[in-house]
Amino acid sequence: MTLRTLSSRSKLCVSFVASASNPNPLFFLHCSASSPIDSSFSANHLAHQLFGFFSRAPGLRDSEELRSLGRRLTHEAVEIVLKDLRGWKEAHEFFRWASRQEGFRHSCYTYNAMAEILSRCCRRTQLKALARELVDRRCTMTPGALGFLIRCLGRQGLVEDASFVFDHSKDLSCIPNTYTYNCLLEVLAKFGKVELVEMRFREMIEANGFEPDRYTLTSLLHSYCNSGKLDNVLTIFNEINDKGWVDDHIFTILIVSFSKWGKVDQAWKTLELMENFGLKTNEKTFHVLIHGFSKQGRLDKALELFEKMKDSGFSGDLPLFSCMIQGLCEGRQIRRAMDLYTEMTSSGVVADFQLVKKMISSFCAEGDLVTANHLLEEEGRNLNLCSIVSLYNAVLDSLVRHEEAETAHKLLRTMMEPSVSQASDLAIVELEACESKSFKDTKFKVSKNARPNEDSFSIVILGLCKTEKLDLALVLLRDMIGTGCKGKVPIYNDLISELCKVDRLDEAYELLGTMKKFGFEPTEFTHNSIFYALSKRENLSALLALLKEMRLKGHVPWIKHSTMLVEQLCKNGEVAEACDFLDGMLKLGFLPDIVAYSAAIDGICKTGDVIKARNFFLDLSSQGYIPDVVAHNILINGFCKSGMLNSAQEIFDEMLEKGLVPSIVSYNCMIDGWCKANKMNEALAYFSKMVDDERQPNVTTYTSLIDGLCNSGKAEDAILLWDKMKERSCAPNGICYTAIVHGLCKCGRADTALVYLKEMKDYGFSVDTHVCLLLINSLISNGEKNEAFELLNEVLKKHCCPIFGSKNHRLLMKAVNNLYES
Repeated sequence: MTLRTLSSRSKLCVSFVASASNPNPLFFLHCSASSPIDSSFSANHLAHQLFGFFSRAPGLRDSEELRSLGRRLTHEAVEIVLKDLRGWKEAHEFFRWASRQEGFRHSCYTYNAMAEILSRCCRRTQLKALARELVDRRCTMTPGALGFLIRCLGRQGLVEDASFVFDHSKDLSCIPNTYTYNCLLEVLAKFGKVELVEMRFREMIEANGFEPDRYTLTSLLHSYCNSGKLDNVLTIFNEINDKGWVDDHIFTILIVSFSKWGKVDQAWKTLELMENFGLKTNEKTFHVLIHGFSKQGRLDKALELFEKMKDSGFSGDLPLFSCMIQGLCEGRQIRRAMDLYTEMTSSGVVADFQLVKKMISSFCAEGDLVTANHLLEEEGRNLNLCSIVSLYNAVLDSLVRHEEAETAHKLLRTMMEPSVSQASDLAIVELEACESKSFKDTKFKVSKNARPNEDSFSIVILGLCKTEKLDLALVLLRDMIGTGCKGKVPIYNDLISELCKVDRLDEAYELLGTMKKFGFEPTEFTHNSIFYALSKRENLSALLALLKEMRLKGHVPWIKHSTMLVEQLCKNGEVAEACDFLDGMLKLGFLPDIVAYSAAIDGICKTGDVIKARNFFLDLSSQGYIPDVVAHNILINGFCKSGMLNSAQEIFDEMLEKGLVPSIVSYNCMIDGWCKANKMNEALAYFSKMVDDERQPNVTTYTSLIDGLCNSGKAEDAILLWDKMKERSCAPNGICYTAIVHGLCKCGRADTALVYLKEMKDYGFSVDTHVCLLLINSLISNGEKNEAFELLNEVLKKHCCPIFGSKNHRLLMKAVNNLYES
């Protein structure tokens, strides 16, 4: 018999009779055959029968008897059965069966009973369907029942369905009240639907005239907290405070929100304000704040809060201790971490594997192998063998991370062959013999059962590779194989890579064979390591053979390696071989990257055969490649250096037609080319276009133009351009200073050139001897012999005498003779 049944339907007439034999009063319920009490007893009896039937397997149910029970079905009986059935499936089956009984129609109470079961068991799909069915069948609901259903939907995140049911309240013959609205606002606020919360709040106040209560404002506050609207949060909090409704729940919402936003100082102030209100902080709030401070590295505040928490009678759990201890470890406060760890274990909280591993790694990182070993011994007693080995691996990993690979190697060797007596379970490894700085004169105890696994070998071998202890790593690999351990692919890959880097290609191939023998397939990394070594050797036939194997495995050669090979071949003058290699790649089904092709074009240009480079470039375009700006720049530069400026301009124009945006390098190539051809109008036209296209001229641009203007005898224009360059915050470099000094000398402006030379020296740029000698001779020609003599004296003090017969030697002798004759 449910509480709802007793309170709303039962009117009991009770009389008390005491007998001589029994002084305790007996009560008799006076009611008619159709009274609510008879009905309730009947509902319980019917529910008991139904529960018995639906607890059996479907095949064991008497269908005739079930039909008989179905004809007597009541809402009270359905509620009782739903609450007593063990699983949601059985409850759902019974609910559906009841729906099909003639003359029976579910009430809001039976719907809610089913909704609560589905919500509790996280059956979102069934709960969603139930809510839709309730609306479709227009089940009459009270405002309280509607609110209850909305909260059931909200617990499973069915926000849209909660709003759907609320919006169809008229179809359910229900007029929502404040409670109903509060339930909906609570659901919307929980899932961050701040706009909907505001809309429903206005609807509640303005359209329906309801006064908001503390629960309404709490939901509004929660909504603004979830959406990070600090100003709104403070406004609602002040309103709640003005009404005297502030409680520990309100403060908890604020503190949790501030912590989520990373405003832990604001959270701390809120905690102090809460205490000023005379309210106590709950355990959850303490936990949230401590986690927040720990994540921000504010461990002093976290520990201070922890002390407050203990004073309030709360004790920490493993996650709380872990966050503080790990924070202290990361802040390298390992002694405080150890004190807290001891406090944790003393309070009965058992450390998990991850925390122990973090502690051991931290002590190793600080060079305290003794404490790490002590922790390993103490905690190892509670762990299985696999976990113990994992802790030893944490030690090895920490040693490797802190460049103590040889120390890790020695420990691993001890794990492989522990020299222990029959009475001892431990081996002692002496670390004073190794080259370790951090762990010198340290003894480490190793359990004889802690045999290394594949991870142990992998950690140490990879560590030895990183520290270039390649031979030691190879010996360890052979010994690992001797123990029956095959290792892992990363071990072989790292060793092959290191062997290839030092050109020990034969050993790399041997290791590749070992790898295949154990059933490990070479990865793309494996093949590219060998590709790199073969590229360095320029072994084209072996490279093409390797590419065939890579093609079969679906591996792709790395761009940087193929580009390096092409550049190397071109540098050595083997441009034809570079082009042949790219063709070979293409025939094998690999499309070389445009970067590699650009390297080949550059190589051809450097041989002076720019026409061949141009044809190669056109072939690329016909094969479907789209040369990028870099490829165009290489060709433009090649034509400019060959003096074929019209061809260079054609490539520049083609680039624009293709929709490519010229870079600063593109413009600089063209400007420099026209300057060297003494066609300054064309050079300055490109300079103007460069500025119009919002390409910022750099020092290379100005150097070319200044040199060109000086060569054309336009010294004043060169000086004006120099000043403009400095105005645009483009600082001249040594090459630029050399250009203007040299150029002004050519223009007979030796006195001005001397000013720039002094400025150049003041900025710390090294002065070219040739330029100095040119300036000296120019000064002599202008009759400024004292300045020439001082500069010559300075040159002879700082620079060696030029080689006899060289250009500089001739300039020096000319200057000396002129000074002598004068």
